[in-house]
Amino acid sequence: MGDSIRFVGLDVHANQTCAVTLDQATGELRRARLRTPPAGVVDYLKTLQPMRAVYESGPSGVTLARDAEQHGLDVRICPSGLVPRKPTDRVKTDMRDAERLARLLAAGELNFIRVPSIEEECFRDLIRAREDLRRDLVRARHRLSNLTLRRGLRFPGRGRNWTRAHMDWLRSRRFADEPSAIAYADYLAALEHALQRRSTLDEAIARLAPQSPFAATIARLRCFRGIDTLTAAGLCAEVGDFERFRSPRFLTGYLGLAPSEWSSGQERRLGSITKAGPTHARRLLIEAAHHGRHRPHVTEQLARRQRGQDPRVVAIAWRAQRRLHQRWAKLRLERGKPAGVVSVALARELAAFCWEAATLA
Repeated sequence: MGDSIRFVGLDVHANQTCAVTLDQATGELRRARLRTPPAGVVDYLKTLQPMRAVYESGPSGVTLARDAEQHGLDVRICPSGLVPRKPTDRVKTDMRDAERLARLLAAGELNFIRVPSIEEECFRDLIRAREDLRRDLVRARHRLSNLTLRRGLRFPGRGRNWTRAHMDWLRSRRFADEPSAIAYADYLAALEHALQRRSTLDEAIARLAPQSPFAATIARLRCFRGIDTLTAAGLCAEVGDFERFRSPRFLTGYLGLAPSEWSSGQERRLGSITKAGPTHARRLLIEAAHHGRHRPHVTEQLARRQRGQDPRVVAIAWRAQRRLHQRWAKLRLERGKPAGVVSVALARELAAFCWEAATLA
């Protein structure tokens, strides 16, 4: 009985961790409040062997799980959004959260995330910094365009907004009153700064991608139309190891591209996509899937990306072009489906082709 496994639920914070241990044999609960950073929890877990521990993903990151693995300890991380909670449970404390995790771990009701290596996590942070900057750039553009609209200013050119001509027009605007001039200059400077930051990060990603742990997979994904270095790097950083998915169906479910379902008895209803998993990767696939509306064609730029790659990967990419265009014609032209619905459907199929290319032995 003394060798029975212990299930440990951890509620990890920067300077304090609540631990609840559930003994498999006796059902006894033991609570502890550890006033130490996450790295110091490992010493406590060593005293509980044999044990299995879990904590929710959050700001504490994966350092605890990685340190525990180096000491031969089984510490896992579960997504915070997938931890079951009762709708009527209105009391939340760190100790209750830890106890809930311990009980769910013992019952086998938790899903776990993959712990990336240090190199993978560093590259992922770079990719996520680029995604955060994209949001900052959108906000900066909205603020500046809204100010010009409130002042009755309209871009006279025929081109699209945020082109070089549009930016030159924005830089040439002047205001007679000082408050408007100062506000406009500040918004414009924020936009210019965001554009400069984007150029710096794009250059860094292009330079570091061939040195990253995902270099081989990025090179394969770049063989697809609509997927260049930035998109391929973003997909790899969010998905990680494609081979951990047994089939494309599991990958599309992870990316939130699978349809939701309400079924009972003989009735089966499919709804919109679940939108689970990484939003960034899902957006990248949907944007890349927009290229499916064009007829299959290998441009000079795409041929340059495919040069030197495995011919089987190039064949998969060509098959993807044909399939996506056929599906676009079927759904959009023949059945008249909304463009957004068609793009999501194509993204789901594109994800399957990406899985095939990435897992090719």
